Amino acid sequence: MKKLIIIGGGPAALILAAELDTKKYKVTIFDKKKTVGRKFLVAGEGGLNLTFNAGLEALTNQYFPKEFMTPVLHQFTNQDLMSWLSKHEIPTFIGSSNRVFPKLGIKPIEVLNKITTFISDRNIEFQLDTKWEGWNGEGHLCFRDMKDIDTDIVVFAMGGASWKVTGSDGGWKKTFEDRGISVQPFRAANCAFEVDWDKTFIATHEGKPLKNIALSFDGHSSKGELNISKFGLEGNAIYALSQKIQEKLLDEESLIIHLDLKPTMTVDQLKAKYKRSRQIKVTDVLNKDLNLDRTAIALLKQCCDKDTFSNPEMLVKTIKSVPIVIKSAGELDEAISTLGGVDLDEIDGNFQLKKLPNSYAIGEMLDWYAPTGGYLLQGCFSMGFVLAKYLNAQEDKE
Repeated sequence: MKKLIIIGGGPAALILAAELDTKKYKVTIFDKKKTVGRKFLVAGEGGLNLTFNAGLEALTNQYFPKEFMTPVLHQFTNQDLMSWLSKHEIPTFIGSSNRVFPKLGIKPIEVLNKITTFISDRNIEFQLDTKWEGWNGEGHLCFRDMKDIDTDIVVFAMGGASWKVTGSDGGWKKTFEDRGISVQPFRAANCAFEVDWDKTFIATHEGKPLKNIALSFDGHSSKGELNISKFGLEGNAIYALSQKIQEKLLDEESLIIHLDLKPTMTVDQLKAKYKRSRQIKVTDVLNKDLNLDRTAIALLKQCCDKDTFSNPEMLVKTIKSVPIVIKSAGELDEAISTLGGVDLDEIDGNFQLKKLPNSYAIGEMLDWYAPTGGYLLQGCFSMGFVLAKYLNAQEDKE
């Protein structure tokens, strides 16, 4: 029986442990925190969005780079994940937005406990409050206040660099680089973006939502909601474009995104409604005939000049494409996830590090991206499951 160590206790690590054949591997999970799944629980505070209910092509289109994630998702799909959860007594339901959650009444901690209990019942050991510090001269694993460990296989699943309080702090980056492994710099993803709001506007509208809107940037678009903060904009609509925006911000100090306040209507439809209006004031037309709320109207006023606001033709076009200047991304530690991590050229098609035989890396510590909406968790679960399948098959060959 081979010794296999997993370093990290997030979703990718846990499903890997749950699926490994314990007749072939003696498995131990190490985590520097006193409990596993801390970021998993933080993600569940607003509702534990486990995956997204969509066809496989639509699902894979949400990931970057798509060519890396597509074969992984084909081997463990969103439907597979829902079936896997059901098998572990975690029934799910599909919400109105096609997001998938645990059945009502099941708390995130209950989901985590069911998974960890199953793992423990398979005689897999949890070695917690134990920080990995690198390798010794012989290539053995070094842990703080522990004797160095020689293992047949090690799987790194240590997360990205956001929400440090959960243990996902990217502290492993330099250790990997010192070993000659290329790690791309960490940047915020699924994060807020800075907007230089007018003081009067933000004093009145801070915290207000913009619902049922669409955003476009550099040929890419997304639909959903936004929330106006003192810093700028946040919410699923802009999170979905965060990777594209961040790429552009590497070379430019600012950029412009365009906000469609009425994505279900065409310019001609809006013009027709405007012309039929019996209101005298422009704000009344916008509110009563075009169904824009006070916040949307105030945003229009901030983002276009007086001539545009008083010209129905120009105003209607602006409603479909409000220009908003983005200055920067939010703080890395406040981001839901991160860009960057182990360069994908450093791993083979089975997640094995090319420079470290029998060493694997999965989950958020790799340089891939997915938006919120269940895609992040699905990606991590898929990687863990697929690696377990591969490792189990390898032992069958030997």
